Amino acid sequence: MQPQEIFTKQVQQKIADKEFRQRLTPVLNYFEENRLEGIQEFSNLELARQRAAYTRWKVNENLDKYLVDFEGSIIRRGGKVVWAFDAQNALAEIDAIIKRTQAKKIVKSKSGISNEIGLLAHLKGKGNGVVETDIADYILDITGNKSYHPIAPAISLKADELAKTLNKKIKSSLEADKQELVSDIRAEIRSKFFEADIGITGANFLIADSGSVAISENQGNARLSFAFAKTHIVLASIDKILPTINDLELFFSLYATHSTGQYLATYNTITGPIYREDMEGPSEFIVILLDNGRSNLLATQDQRQALTCIDCGACSNVCPVFKMIGGNDTYQSSQGGPIGQVYGPFQQGFSEHQFLSNASTNCGKCSDVCPVKIDLHNHLLRNRHEGILQGIEKTSEKLAWYTWKKFMMSRKTLNRPASIKNFTFKQFYKDDWGEKREFPKIADKSFNQLWREKHGLN
Repeated sequence: MQPQEIFTKQVQQKIADKEFRQRLTPVLNYFEENRLEGIQEFSNLELARQRAAYTRWKVNENLDKYLVDFEGSIIRRGGKVVWAFDAQNALAEIDAIIKRTQAKKIVKSKSGISNEIGLLAHLKGKGNGVVETDIADYILDITGNKSYHPIAPAISLKADELAKTLNKKIKSSLEADKQELVSDIRAEIRSKFFEADIGITGANFLIADSGSVAISENQGNARLSFAFAKTHIVLASIDKILPTINDLELFFSLYATHSTGQYLATYNTITGPIYREDMEGPSEFIVILLDNGRSNLLATQDQRQALTCIDCGACSNVCPVFKMIGGNDTYQSSQGGPIGQVYGPFQQGFSEHQFLSNASTNCGKCSDVCPVKIDLHNHLLRNRHEGILQGIEKTSEKLAWYTWKKFMMSRKTLNRPASIKNFTFKQFYKDDWGEKREFPKIADKSFNQLWREKHGLN
């Protein structure tokens, strides 16, 4: 089955699932309400967004330089940088590290990149003893689900089904409330931190001048994941670079505010290779820099701005389409929502995934809330235009638009009986409209006909 066919099938299922939407929409609205409250803390939010957008643009335009600077800073501090072209390359490097260190126990914290390359499934498939330490990702692991949202990966799961799963897995009470379930999960994984040979984390930002890795979180498990391990592996994409450590004050604030409504997240960690005088910390520090299709986006002059995304999830929270169909699995992308629709085609193959750019109302809400001012809705239009230039659109689509144009430019056709117009629309668009929705009926008379009747014109 082709990617577009899978997308259409999943969309039709989710649109028809009223319970799913009733469970999802309030959570996304809650995130947006928190954001609106949180941005009040900025004395000049627009100036902060402009500064952030300029900083990220500067990095994009000079990414090769900043990446080399970051690698040099890491090496000078005794760490190591590994360049991975794609997911298979990154997984192979991690396998080699595990084999070399003879690691038996591995802990992993929340990381969008690890989900992107399928790290957890890969390690378990190899028989490695790996434990997911983030509460939401731990839940996804034991339930067999995929990450749904960059900030709240497990928001799509039903509470009663989750309680039953945790009862079987860790013997938690079926009557436990959410806080008790979280405490049970933490008690289950706490000892794993002390036993770990390798700790794997992601990174929110990579600091070029100091060779530092910045991690923002609310649970503290990322910090614990490398605190006791002998080897710390950081999985990060090449677009996470910031020029200096002074930029973190701005970006930590924007990230926290636009993702959860907080002024700052609970834990903001700056880490890297240990210094000679340090008495504790991992003895080995390795950063795996992943490309995985990002160079394709970087090569486009108009669309590379999408690489400035800081993964706050704000665009998904306000997107009317995401509220209806949601989830990274639906979008078949490492990221869901508007940013995933811009990102996905370039990352996974433009001809196979260009259809993602059409699943949008282009209302512009995503661009309005983006903390780094990514022009998302116009990027979606540019993707559509690129698809036309490449001749990707189907013959049936060309025919449909040709017919629509001829129809709309003919007053005689527009004034035909409604029965004829209803029949014509159903024949052309019944497959795209879906089986679960009632096809709208066209008015008996057009505006032109009503106007002529009112004013007595022939």
